[in-house]
Amino acid sequence: MPADTLQLADDLAAETRELERLLEPLDAAGWELPTPAPGWAIRDQISHLAYFDEAATLAAVDPDRFRAERDAAFGAAAAEPASGGIDAFTEGIAMRARALDVAAVHSWFRDARASMVRALLSLDPGSRVPWYGPDMSVASSLTARIMETWAHGQDVADALEATRATTPALRHVAHIGVRTLPNSFVTRGLEVPDTPVYVALTSPEGASWTWGDPGTDRVEGHALDFCLVVTQRRHVADT
Repeated sequence: MPADTLQLADDLAAETRELERLLEPLDAAGWELPTPAPGWAIRDQISHLAYFDEAATLAAVDPDRFRAERDAAFGAAAAEPASGGIDAFTEGIAMRARALDVAAVHSWFRDARASMVRALLSLDPGSRVPWYGPDMSVASSLTARIMETWAHGQDVADALEATRATTPALRHVAHIGVRTLPNSFVTRGLEVPDTPVYVALTSPEGASWTWGDPGTDRVEGHALDFCLVVTQRRHVADT
């Protein structure tokens, strides 16, 4: 997978354009259409992206302040688990953004996205930036924003019953899905298996994308279906 930050920024821009293609025709009522995320309209998906783009910018330009604000938010969530913990943190972001009109939400997303890309590209590619888990490389931070844009863009597309064009984002999403398999076990308190998994996916264009050793346990299928499953946008039985 490419670790070139300029190429990653281009791939993020391509996926952003595809999301904008869905947003630009919407009137105010369209922004309020419900998405598959319970209680979230299209506006909430976009305010979520805008907030975390701003967070990524802060992590790049003032990592100490980012860590302090992150730790304070996590500490407050842990102190009141009955309130919903981290889920309540993200829900609170959406609730506060509902005070904005949809034009302001759209402008916020566009400005936050542009600022984030500038901030990350201004860093030495070897730098590491903090996030809500372990610190990440600049390339990993850009890749994570690609994945988030693709996943929340799918929610928007589902709300509109629209089909999106494939962009280079799809392979990045698949890559994250493969690489984060150990974390899926860790977050559930399970031992990470020693046996690797071979993943062989067919891209929308018919290319073969593979990870791992063909002699091990294997997952095979269409890349789009795989990405929908690993981002929790579809149940595996529906693919």
